[in-house]
Amino acid sequence: MVKEKKPESVGERTMSWIRSIVVALVLWFVLRTLLVGAFHITSGSMEDTLLVGDVLFVNKALYGAQIPLSNKQLPGFRRPRRFDVVVFESVEEPGLMIVKRLIGAPGDTIEMRDNFVFLNGEAVDEPYVLRYDESSDPADPKMRLWQRRYLVGKNAEQYRPTLRNWGPLVVPPDSFLAMGDNRDYSYDSRYWGFLGRDRIHGRAMVVYYSYDKNGILPLPFLTAIRWRRLLTRLK
Repeated sequence: MVKEKKPESVGERTMSWIRSIVVALVLWFVLRTLLVGAFHITSGSMEDTLLVGDVLFVNKALYGAQIPLSNKQLPGFRRPRRFDVVVFESVEEPGLMIVKRLIGAPGDTIEMRDNFVFLNGEAVDEPYVLRYDESSDPADPKMRLWQRRYLVGKNAEQYRPTLRNWGPLVVPPDSFLAMGDNRDYSYDSRYWGFLGRDRIHGRAMVVYYSYDKNGILPLPFLTAIRWRRLLTRLK
């Protein structure tokens, strides 16, 4: 004889819902902290690869996610590589997250000549780069201040780097040189120096949402979405 299952009381149903919610929150926290994150593009420094209003999936597990409430990292699947688009903590503003492309890796000799990158003596093909204004080549004392330490093959006292002409520099261990794809309008390693490996939080993988806040068509919740950019994989 099969016994009928006793109906759950209101208290039991409530506890069941609470347990489900707690489990879901824990799973979301683990996923958000250790595996993937989201990043919202707010500047044009990575155009046309990334546009203002793009929202990215960031793979935190690839390089080794940081363990919450500690300075330790889990083992990663691989190290960051040249040309990865990465999300990292600002060198100058603690807590500010930035997205750029890694151009130089540890041990590389890198320079720019007339706005083109040369890596270990060879010109780099960069189809992702956007160049707006070739008419000016501003100098910035901030660039000279840090670059002289890593300069090779030139007189450091006579060295005068500019936005489009600098180096050659040797990238130190556990560091990278990061630049925006929009080379004429990107505040990047050229100004603030090399990016330490410990600051890199993950690789930007996919544009999962994109919204043009300057759209003028009616029903902006639909018409302002850049449908063609959804689920675009970054290269």
